[in-house]
Amino acid sequence: MSTYTTGEIAKRCGVTVRTVQYYDARGILVPSGLSEGGRRLYSEDDMKRMKIICFLRELDLSIDTIAQILQEEHPEKVVSLLIEQQEKALSEEISQKQETLEKLRELKNGLKGRAAFSLESIGDIAILMEGRKKLKSMRWMMILTGIPVTALQWFSIIFWIVKGVWWPFIVWVLAAAVWGTLVSRYYFRHVAYICPECHEVFRPALKEAFWANHTPTTRKLTCTACGHRGFCVEIWGGDRA
Repeated sequence: MSTYTTGEIAKRCGVTVRTVQYYDARGILVPSGLSEGGRRLYSEDDMKRMKIICFLRELDLSIDTIAQILQEEHPEKVVSLLIEQQEKALSEEISQKQETLEKLRELKNGLKGRAAFSLESIGDIAILMEGRKKLKSMRWMMILTGIPVTALQWFSIIFWIVKGVWWPFIVWVLAAAVWGTLVSRYYFRHVAYICPECHEVFRPALKEAFWANHTPTTRKLTCTACGHRGFCVEIWGGDRA
């Protein structure tokens, strides 16, 4: 079985010799043996114990707390739990950092192609980024709820052609009208628009928004704040009071 001197175990664990000596003095890392010349020798088990101590110190646990953990009947259970907690904390931190990185990339992409930009334009992009996921979820919800309506449409048309029965088509027309009205009201209750002229966020009248010329991300509207008429950027607006 391999043995290690104080200097060797310190080097392998990335600590100083004085740290190993301190742990020895505190009784949490006692060497398994001594050489003929009286030098402390550490075993493989001592090495594993030292690595656990270093890990617990990285978690900002005090020496006294580490000593108490190592004196437990089953210290591995406590260490295992601490590892799980650390893993969870690091995963959450990585997720937050990744989200921040995505926001920075979106902001960078949003500023590309703009000859000049102002704090207002950066603010517009920030608002867009903030509600993008919610807006996307709502659009997907609308698509999914529209699938049964579309299926009923094709069924009624085929049934009319094959069987000569027209009333299922009328049922579809009524169902589509109800679905379209409810979805449109729901949609425009939850979106808002940024005016490119004054950068104010506003909500247009339902009738104007419904009939306005639009793209997937903009709609031609009249700003309620400054009166500018043009394509305004669609954002998540929450629930209208």
